[in-house]
Amino acid sequence: MQRLNKNVTANWHLYMAIPALILFSLFFLYPLARGVRLSLMDWNGYSTPTFIGLSNFINFFKDDRALHDIGNTVIFALGSAPLLNIFGLGLALLLNESGNSLKSPSSKGKRSFIPAVRGMIYLPAVISPMIMGSVWYLLLQPGRGLFAIFLQRVGIDMAGNWMLSGSSALSVIILVNVWQFAGMTMVIYLAGLQAIPAELYEAGRVEGASGFQLFRYITIPQLLPAIRINVITNIIGSLSVFEVILALTDGGPGYATESLSIYIMRMSYGSRTGFSTAVAMILFMIILVPVLFSMRFFDKLEDA
Repeated sequence: MQRLNKNVTANWHLYMAIPALILFSLFFLYPLARGVRLSLMDWNGYSTPTFIGLSNFINFFKDDRALHDIGNTVIFALGSAPLLNIFGLGLALLLNESGNSLKSPSSKGKRSFIPAVRGMIYLPAVISPMIMGSVWYLLLQPGRGLFAIFLQRVGIDMAGNWMLSGSSALSVIILVNVWQFAGMTMVIYLAGLQAIPAELYEAGRVEGASGFQLFRYITIPQLLPAIRINVITNIIGSLSVFEVILALTDGGPGYATESLSIYIMRMSYGSRTGFSTAVAMILFMIILVPVLFSMRFFDKLEDA
């Protein structure tokens, strides 16, 4: 009995994890298992499902529109995720240095300026991407949109509607997404920068390190946890892009800017629920592979 009590006491942390495991199973493992099952069925969402094996997956890779949507999704992620991290880190470095320079007694009246700027940059991230996309759709209307008129005033002529060309529309979507969520990335980097001990920089300066050397050998290694979070979350968000495309172009012109998430929605509403579930499983794998690769890559960096 005493041995049993000791075992229970020694493994109490394992028992504390049981509620989290139940929730994880209920909201992730069970839906995933059910999704895998439905992906092997021919089902329109109403009738009795019919088992058809891997036919849904085979039909997906025979669909030129589906393969085109994979390309759009990957292109969007390759453009959006790096830009989010570049602009987010740049803004964090700028505002962190500005904040440090305002800590002196002579700049007491200006200290509230930096938090206000941080808040303004972060503000778009709390707005729904659907609303933000609709706002930018109106701003970019040639001849009447405020942003389009501004570009014309500074000498940049909008030759037609940028949304009527697949390549230019996808570029606009990427930039709007970066503009909206760079502030969220900035906040995470800013938290990482403020957690770096100032003594490390002081020691580096004493040793004669340049600003670039301080950034390379102190800032970047200390920021690895923040970089890891931002890279992984931006990969997931970019590969599952939905609202901003729906608001700006609705996947058009034609299907030129349609993402895989929008394709899944339209197949589901088209009474192809089993097929759309199979596509969702494919999208899950498309997201999972780069996420696992990134996690392994950052594990090696942090262990080095």
